Amino acid sequence: MDVTIQLDSTHNQLELFGPADEYLRLLRHAFDVQITARQHKLVVAGKDKDVQKAVDVIDRMQKQLLKGRPLTPSDVTAFVRRCDSGATETGNTLSVYSGKKIIEPTTPGQLKYIETMLSNDLTFCIGPAGTGKTYLAVAAAVSMLKKRQIRRIVLARPAVEAGEKLGFLPGDLQAKVNPYLRPLFDALEDMMDFAQMRKFMELDIIEIIPLAFMRGRTLNESVIICDEAQNTSALQMLMVLTRLGNGSKMIITGDITQIDLPQGQKSGMVEAIELLRRIKGIGYVELAQRDIVRHRLVQKIVQAYKKKVKTD
Repeated sequence: MDVTIQLDSTHNQLELFGPADEYLRLLRHAFDVQITARQHKLVVAGKDKDVQKAVDVIDRMQKQLLKGRPLTPSDVTAFVRRCDSGATETGNTLSVYSGKKIIEPTTPGQLKYIETMLSNDLTFCIGPAGTGKTYLAVAAAVSMLKKRQIRRIVLARPAVEAGEKLGFLPGDLQAKVNPYLRPLFDALEDMMDFAQMRKFMELDIIEIIPLAFMRGRTLNESVIICDEAQNTSALQMLMVLTRLGNGSKMIITGDITQIDLPQGQKSGMVEAIELLRRIKGIGYVELAQRDIVRHRLVQKIVQAYKKKVKTD
């Protein structure tokens, strides 16, 4: 089967093909098809089913470029994964402040995660690195803020080092905790411009704080995100969970395979899931290796380490 695709401008063609035709090579490898560029056309040849998948992905890529959004290797990989998994377009998209950017689930696991966050007041999400646990939680919070469904976003992380000691960093308290909170800033910066983010933070509409700063507070009409929660103690987790106020949602995320607590200390997140996951109104999502949407090598890295753990 051969399918010919009409392309847009030469500028978009260069972005569509990727640096040194990287995206075309990715599609050829993923779907076992031949892709040939002829002037303003692409010819895709191969088995009917494989060609149709490749054509669908190229259509998604072109639509993203037409919206003025650049293509990245992770975008193309996500489109391929969605096509392979049979995930379909749904209404579960998250509108954020950054231009016309729309954040969509790219795997069935991510789709379930978004649905669970939107339909429950408390959601636990566990999964390996790169599955979008933090990113989608922040996107859901920003989307609710934009729609005025909440008045505040509170993002918190336990200040636990991953095998390194950072306690003697120079500077004031904010400078010392900033390394722990940087991933939350990164997610936010992708969803609104810096000036808007700074304004929201000055007005306390968005707070990014160490976990200890939540003690004694009741957070109403807020989305509270506790990230890296596998590194909370049992008392810390209880403290976080009891901050939930009226009209609020809470999202607890973590990777229980990367616990940095002292040897023998049980994770507060693991304990909370065991105690609470069957309570009505509390959602639980477990993302897996197939939900990883970072660089395609991340999936292979996680798989290799999983095998090592099983053989040790």
